[in-house]
Amino acid sequence: MKSNQFDAIVVGSGISGGWAAKEFCEKGLKTLVLERGRDVQHLKDYPTMTSSPWDMPHRNRMPLQDTKANPVVNKCYAYKEDTQHFFVKDSAHPYVQEKPFDWIRGYQVGGKSLIWARQTQRWSKYDFEGPGRDGFAVDWPIRYEDLAPWYSYVERFVGISGSYEGLDTLPDGEFLQAWEMNCVEKEIQKRITAAYKDRDVIIGRCAHLTEPKEVHLAQGRGQCMARSQCYRGCPFGAYFSSNSSTLPFAAKTGRLTMRPDSVVHSLIYDKQKGKVTGVRVIDRVSKESMEFFAQVIFINASALNTNLILLNSISDRFPEGLGNDSGVLGKYIAFHNYRGSIHANYDGFEDRYYFGRRPTAVMMPNFRNVKKQEMDFLRGYMTFYSAARAGFGHAAEAPFGAAFKAENSRPGPWSVYMMMQGETIPKASNQVALSEDQQDEWGIPLLKIDVDYDENDEKTLRDFHEQGEEMLAKAGCVNIKRSDSQQAPGLDIHEMGGVRMGRDPATSMLNAFNQMHSLPNVFVTDGACMTSTGTQNPSITYMALTARAVDYAVKELKNGSIK
Repeated sequence: MKSNQFDAIVVGSGISGGWAAKEFCEKGLKTLVLERGRDVQHLKDYPTMTSSPWDMPHRNRMPLQDTKANPVVNKCYAYKEDTQHFFVKDSAHPYVQEKPFDWIRGYQVGGKSLIWARQTQRWSKYDFEGPGRDGFAVDWPIRYEDLAPWYSYVERFVGISGSYEGLDTLPDGEFLQAWEMNCVEKEIQKRITAAYKDRDVIIGRCAHLTEPKEVHLAQGRGQCMARSQCYRGCPFGAYFSSNSSTLPFAAKTGRLTMRPDSVVHSLIYDKQKGKVTGVRVIDRVSKESMEFFAQVIFINASALNTNLILLNSISDRFPEGLGNDSGVLGKYIAFHNYRGSIHANYDGFEDRYYFGRRPTAVMMPNFRNVKKQEMDFLRGYMTFYSAARAGFGHAAEAPFGAAFKAENSRPGPWSVYMMMQGETIPKASNQVALSEDQQDEWGIPLLKIDVDYDENDEKTLRDFHEQGEEMLAKAGCVNIKRSDSQQAPGLDIHEMGGVRMGRDPATSMLNAFNQMHSLPNVFVTDGACMTSTGTQNPSITYMALTARAVDYAVKELKNGSIK
């Protein structure tokens, strides 16, 4: 037991877990990070990072055998021949779909920080106020002002590209040079903002180093080359990941112990002490069971796995799951609605092109129900669009030889793509639970996922289609076509909730500092902690919540409030 004793344990090494590790180590705590997947070292373990298309046996498509064997993960846009090693195959960790749910996972050191879309928008005051104001969830126990300095803190270290706009619906951050819109995107921006006074169109904000500062060079990271091959692992460290940034910084202190291949079974509750003392682990390879102990424990296993661990951590004191005095553990799961998209063409500008593969789109902050309830549905959606000269080549005109190559160097017409990122409303019926009769290979119950869309999501989708089509028409687009992917929840990869924050222990699991109401030495700062989803990409909020929670936990340890 003595050799397995640490000051802090962090479960999970993804975006939030990496931040917890860095902050604990830099504040002087001997820290253990438990990761259920294999070890992945920056650069060394990115096997395809500089590969060419002809280096891929199937030209970067997955063979039919794999698509049949792994139907869920094959739906993910980033799962390809050059990235498959960073994704969980369907059979590697099964789960029970009470309703269709596409659970996309990355089990390795770094987690999904190696394969995330890198979009980073702050929440506004309206996002934190919305649930309490409109009554669709419990009130957030924090406000934008509480998190604003922590947004700035993590943004400076991460490196965020963006433009300063002065919007109260999407606050500015600490930005590096913004990417530039192309000529058609600028024309659409000009026409939309002229036609609608309540809508703002700005370049996307993303975790890419457009102009590395000293803090980024100190991490060994370099400038983004706009290759758009990010999901392979970036050889320049230009996009933020745990592997290129927070974990190496934690290791630099000499206080980090990283243990991959560590499947967390449950947290250990000591009845006599009335507290959690450690974590029970099963080695992924050997199946050996072991225990590790610490004064403070952060659960950052990704939203649904965090729910699974807490549900499986039962005792006489907590028969329904650790810290679950309120009965809300595993409930009020929410996600982002990505079903709606619109395709169009744009005539003209055929003498113009663009350079590189920009890693972000153009975005519009939510304009529905922002400051008050106005529509026949709750909340709203962010909108993203991009324009490109697609359809290279006219092979039918010259199917062979030098003429074929010449035709393939001539781009086709401009096309426009628009998509929604809609807020879904947390509700008790959207929940996860443990299977009563099925276990994984480590003897842990499988997770049952019972999550679905509702009428509010359908109304949001319809409004996006109507407004998006109208905006693109006013912007001068032609051949406008709506699309509903009808994809199952989960494919957005933004699942949140189940261990939500709140003011009242009777209706929530965590307080304003992500600390369990009933167990002061246990914290949750990944997506499971979210009270509502907002319309923004969530990762920068997880990072800010984590840094803030670690700062609080260390102060509580020092003053004796956590023992």
